[in-house]
Amino acid sequence: MKTIKQTYIVDAPVAKVWQAFINPEIIEQWGGGPAKMSEAEGFEFKLWGGDIHGTNTNVVREKLLAQDWYGGKWDAPSKLSFKFSEKDGKTIIKMVHADVPDDNAKDIADGWRDYYLGPLKDLLEQ
Repeated sequence: MKTIKQTYIVDAPVAKVWQAFINPEIIEQWGGGPAKMSEAEGFEFKLWGGDIHGTNTNVVREKLLAQDWYGGKWDAPSKLSFKFSEKDGKTIIKMVHADVPDDNAKDIADGWRDYYLGPLKDLLEQ
């Protein structure tokens, strides 16, 4: 199993960034739809029409979003966390994605940049 760590700085306040993670309408704007998402702990989410799915395991509004996360037909979830902080009007997102199957790790690391956090950042900085 692999762990993927990535950090992004988004030129937007944390409240706006948070909404891009938990509001299905905004998720669909950056490309993760159709989406079923909420900031409620225990909520079973779906992104990309269910290709990515899991459960919100720990939520601290605008500070932490932790999830059990499935990609494809995994037998067990990976563990995903996003930590948010704000400095000078910019949001720092620290992502840690643990327990990723070895044979999926490169594609998933690239996918964070190309399909999730990269497009989310681009949308919010328009």
